[in-house]
Amino acid sequence: MTLITLSAPYGAGGSQVGPAVAERLGVPFLDRAIPTGVAEKLAMPLQEAFERDEAIGASLARMTVWLGHVGQAFGAPAVLPEEAEEGIYKRATEQVILDHAKGPGAVILGRGGAAVLRDHAEALHVRLDGPVGARIRQGMEVEGVDREIAERHVTETDRARETYVQHFYRVDPRDAALYHLVIDSTAIPLDACVEMIVAAAKARSG
Repeated sequence: MTLITLSAPYGAGGSQVGPAVAERLGVPFLDRAIPTGVAEKLAMPLQEAFERDEAIGASLARMTVWLGHVGQAFGAPAVLPEEAEEGIYKRATEQVILDHAKGPGAVILGRGGAAVLRDHAEALHVRLDGPVGARIRQGMEVEGVDREIAERHVTETDRARETYVQHFYRVDPRDAALYHLVIDSTAIPLDACVEMIVAAAKARSG
């Protein structure tokens, strides 16, 4: 089995490296495929699943800010209705990941994969990262956007992804202890990152 979880903040190249690694290893790449599986499990429209998948981290970040600044002062409930709904979606997402972990393998981008599969004996957990400024520049190049847009994306996307993992799994996705391999993908070319991950996956699988 080849099973890889890939964590990557904005501009670190996860959307480029992940599919390339999966292709090299002959396993599915799970990113946009995850909400498709969730839609099937929850019997919800596919478009709604995609929208929820993209918005869940940002929604949790807004709730966290609200509870911290206002909610406690006014006796906010411990679990808001929106949070309960996000929990249902989170559990369905986990099940999609676990289903693939029982099969021939996959490369799983984001969704707290390293936390979900932390006890999986054969999984390889990888983190792509880099200094914020370098990730902004790489995001500009990869997405073809200007600096203002890239700066907004790095702020919003990083906050949403970090909040998702911290809220549901009580870990910091930036913690190197969660991973077997951490690469500065702003200093090392993305194609070289692919080679390093492929080599590490083959070594781990024996």
